Amino acid sequence: MKLRRDVFQAIADPTRRTIISLVALQAMTPTALAENFDYSRQTISKHIQILTECELLKQEQNGREIYYHLNSEGMKEIANFIEPFRKMWDDRFDKLENLMKDHQSES
Repeated sequence: MKLRRDVFQAIADPTRRTIISLVALQAMTPTALAENFDYSRQTISKHIQILTECELLKQEQNGREIYYHLNSEGMKEIANFIEPFRKMWDDRFDKLENLMKDHQSES
């Protein structure tokens, strides 16, 4: 049985979050990704491997090049975890906004 890496440990690293942000805009090769960092290509490749194992990135072979894309399905695990918190904060901000409107109308 192959164990999958924890997605939340993967996104805890700022370099991996930056990689996710970069490939969210466009598919990139490891070399193109490495050009955005002051790390070796091998270091970036290790980060890419972790993100791929977590199913946050997908790879596609195009000739001799491998391109990495954001895997939106893999991001759903993160989104599903965050959603209840987003709703909670939206509700709180709505209540605060209503309170402020009520206060302004009293003035």
